[in-house]
Amino acid sequence: MITGSFTALITPFNDFAVDYENLDKLVDFQIKNGITGILAVGTTGESPSLTWDEHNKVIENIAQKTKGECICIAGTGSNNTNETIAATGHAANVGVDAVLLVDPYYNGPSSLEIRKEYIGPVARAFPDVEIIPYVIPGRTGTQLLPEDLALLNKEFENVNTVKEATGNIENMRHTRACCGNNFTILSGDDGMTYDMMVDPQIKAAGVISVVSNIAPKAVAEMVRFLEQGNQAEAKKLISALDPLFKLVTVKTKEMTPYGEVVFRARNPLGIKVLMAILGVTSGECRKPLGKITKNGLDIVIEAARKVQADNPEIFQPVADFFGVDIEARLKDPSSCEGLFYEEY
Repeated sequence: MITGSFTALITPFNDFAVDYENLDKLVDFQIKNGITGILAVGTTGESPSLTWDEHNKVIENIAQKTKGECICIAGTGSNNTNETIAATGHAANVGVDAVLLVDPYYNGPSSLEIRKEYIGPVARAFPDVEIIPYVIPGRTGTQLLPEDLALLNKEFENVNTVKEATGNIENMRHTRACCGNNFTILSGDDGMTYDMMVDPQIKAAGVISVVSNIAPKAVAEMVRFLEQGNQAEAKKLISALDPLFKLVTVKTKEMTPYGEVVFRARNPLGIKVLMAILGVTSGECRKPLGKITKNGLDIVIEAARKVQADNPEIFQPVADFFGVDIEARLKDPSSCEGLFYEEY
């Protein structure tokens, strides 16, 4: 069973090319800090804007480094079934433990079509690979429904898990009711993991996390406490991590010559900005993702400073592994150079 704490790893860039040296360091950092597994090139890894050659190489690198250390899940989903089958074949050949298939974005097939023309063909073609549907309608514009998920689970022995990011508690409960107690629900939303794991009608078995890119030890410990039924200790970690959960999407109001607009720094921009400020990676995203605004940067810095002031143990693994002074970097304006738009 695919249970525990998993990091949806960012893809690091250097001058907008994949930085494989930094990628190796990020994987080592995750393994050292007790993560259950790593998701290679999920949507947090900016899969839509990587070439398939880059995509496959990143998966191969992570599969090799995680072998014997932790679980490797490969993001092989797309809005093209033939591409997904090809990518899943490559991932299977390099030895991943499972693949994650995001609902097909933009062309937005119905739930029935997702089952029959997307998940089903992949599951049938690779019976020895665990297939994990990823349901996130807020980003894809479509949704694999609990009823179709249950039908997939009944038909295919290798569809036993879902990454649930609907944000809808009733949908999660309906998934459990449809799929039964032997089916695994993983949280796809850091901020909802606690509620999903303690709710007796959901009984989630872990999280595929964004925040664990920068705080793997704390996220892994939180999940372990919840697995042990130690809700009190888990709540302490939830409270400590809460400012970081709010960075998955950073929303600000910006003034233009024509009036006020809302700017949304969508994942992985916020977490990459924080990683850059702390000296972990460059902070670059693949275009069309760009930079955060100055107001957004202020939100990221404020969140990081609160964590450092109240719970410095959260960032201590970063300081130890990457050899950085967290306090100094959070105070030094040069840590933020090039990370934000100077004007709207």
